[in-house]
Amino acid sequence: MKMSKIVIAAVALVAGAQVYAADAPAAAGQGPGEVVTTASQGMLKDLDADRGTYKKDPAKVNALVEKYLLPHFDTEKAAQAVLGQHWRQATPDQRKRFVDAFYHSLLNNYGSALVDFTSDRLKIFPVKMDSNATTSTVRTEVKRDNGDRIDVNYSMRKTADGSWKAWDVVISGISYVNSYRTDFDSQIDQQGLDAVIARLEKGEKPADIQKTTSGGGKKS
Repeated sequence: MKMSKIVIAAVALVAGAQVYAADAPAAAGQGPGEVVTTASQGMLKDLDADRGTYKKDPAKVNALVEKYLLPHFDTEKAAQAVLGQHWRQATPDQRKRFVDAFYHSLLNNYGSALVDFTSDRLKIFPVKMDSNATTSTVRTEVKRDNGDRIDVNYSMRKTADGSWKAWDVVISGISYVNSYRTDFDSQIDQQGLDAVIARLEKGEKPADIQKTTSGGGKKS
C-alpha cells in the first residue's frame, strides 16, 4: 500500500501510539469523534507552538505521541487483527515482541512525518451513531501535498471500561490492518513469526516485510 508521507502521518496518529497504549488511562465520557478530535487538536497545537524544534529533532515528536495519543488506542485488538491466525498460534512472548517491534518500527520510520502535519490538512466530520453502539467510524479527510483530498477513516470500538479506542485506519477504502495482515501472512508462512519479528526489531519498515529475504523457507 503506497502512501504519501502526509497520509502516513495520519496513520501514525493511530498506529504510532499503540505501542504504549495498553496501560494508559483513557479519557472518560468522550464519544469516538471527540476522542479523535481532542487527541489530534492537542498534538497539533503543541506542534504549532514549537514546530521549528520538532523539525530539527523529529524524535521529540514521540513525546507528543505519548502525551496526546497513547490513551486512545487498542493495542491488542490491532495486533490480533494484523497477525490473524498467527496471533492464536503465537506464545505470549511472541505477541509482546510483535506489538513492541511493529509499532516501534511504524513510529520510528514514519513518526517524523507528523512534523509536517498541520491542522489545515485535516478535516474531521461529525459522527452519527446510535446511543447504544459499541463500534463506530470516525470519518476524516486529509489533504495531500499536491492538494488532493483523500478519506482517512478511523475504526473505533467501545472497550469494557466504556472508553472509545481506535484500532484501525482505512485510507481510501483500504484498511491498513488488512494490508499489513496480507503482507505479514505470507512472510510468516515462509520464514516463521520469530524471523519477521526480528526484521522489525532491526528497524525494517513494516511495509517492506512483504519483500522476501534470501534463503526462503519457513523457520521454526
